[in-house]
Amino acid sequence: MTTEFPTRRAAVHERVIDGFGTVRIIPLDPPADIDVIYEWVTQERARFWGMLDADRERVLEVYSFLDTLTTHHAYLVHRDDRPVALFQTYEPEFDPVGECYEVQPGDFGIHLMIGPVAGEPEPGFTGTLLSVFLGHVLAEPGRKRIVAEPDARNDKAIARLLRTGFVLGPEIDLPEKRARLVFLDRADFGAGG
Repeated sequence: MTTEFPTRRAAVHERVIDGFGTVRIIPLDPPADIDVIYEWVTQERARFWGMLDADRERVLEVYSFLDTLTTHHAYLVHRDDRPVALFQTYEPEFDPVGECYEVQPGDFGIHLMIGPVAGEPEPGFTGTLLSVFLGHVLAEPGRKRIVAEPDARNDKAIARLLRTGFVLGPEIDLPEKRARLVFLDRADFGAGG
């Protein structure tokens, strides 16, 4: 039971995983979720997210703007009704990343931030969540390849994506960072660890 979200919102995807719990992907409601996302994106552990110095109003402004777009979406991921991750999707041809590589039909972009760990880290936690996110994204038949562009200095995120089956692409310069493109073809989903 959680106090952050007294009313349970509808999920766009829900999956029950034996031994892990119920994972729900819920559209972000910026005004309702600002407490959670502001706390997460301004922690040092989230430095690669690029919002360390943002004040509460700026974070709300960014996510409220994102909420108006039809090509970009943000979600809170819950595990047993507790928020545990922030998940964003985008269509690369409508994002600055699309100017840095040759976008192919069926490409679909993702961003992922795991929330702060409560207690001891749980082996397999991030991999399980990533598997649920990717399964949700690839459930759409037209999506053939997932693209992500973690900060090029974020070795931990890049290694996690590679273990999931992504392959390295080139480094690119985005307005806010130097990034490393990584790609996951639909046919390779589940091939990683």
